[in-house]
Amino acid sequence: MTTDDTRGLAESLSRELRHLVLLLRRTTAGQPITTQQYSVLGSLEGGGRRMTELAEEHAVQLPTMTVQINRLEEAGLVARAADPADARVRTVELTDEGRTRLYAVRQSRIAYLTRQLSTLTPEERAAIDVALPALAKLGRS
Repeated sequence: MTTDDTRGLAESLSRELRHLVLLLRRTTAGQPITTQQYSVLGSLEGGGRRMTELAEEHAVQLPTMTVQINRLEEAGLVARAADPADARVRTVELTDEGRTRLYAVRQSRIAYLTRQLSTLTPEERAAIDVALPALAKLGRS
């Protein structure tokens, strides 16, 4: 594949990913929690995290992440705790309600994607299945 071909593929992938993200965001439209806040909840699923780590992961400044965490804490979806490795550091973790809300959003998105995927041909679904490992590699690099 030439550089021009790779650039064209990147442009097409960017455009289609944008459309898919917008479609998935619609599954949570009207909810009191924003898509970005759900994304933060997802980042906490594996356990407590430092605010600086969250800000870096989400490519925002620390004050922006602090505002998001404050809103999530007011909603009862996250709680602050002391870092077991360093008592001077505060971490953020999911509450039971936060985990429940995250799970509900994920199930809603999966149901939506299931309906959308069922409109594709078996060959189209197979092509997506084959592409998933490469997409996962891109998303984790």
